Amino acid sequence: TWQPRRNASGVSPRRVLARVMSGHHDASMRFADLLGLMHALGFRERTRGGHHIFGMPGVVDIINLQAHGSAAKPYQVRQVRQAVIRYNLKL
Repeated sequence: TWQPRRNASGVSPRRVLARVMSGHHDASMRFADLLGLMHALGFRERTRGGHHIFGMPGVVDIINLQAHGSAAKPYQVRQVRQAVIRYNLKL
């Protein structure tokens, strides 16, 4: 079967998606893992300074991610979770 590509930290997008959807790891999510998940979900990225801006055809919301050290900001992890739920996004 097809497996999504692992990101730079070696964590599979499926595992990252499970962590995002659980809601228990918002404050400890690695930024690189969240970026890898966004790419695996099919989002297109553009970068302006430290802002990683993601969009996707069929998804009205634009998701703007910014690192806080090596971690993702908790409210941005929640935004990703809300987009996955709202648009029924799958890997």
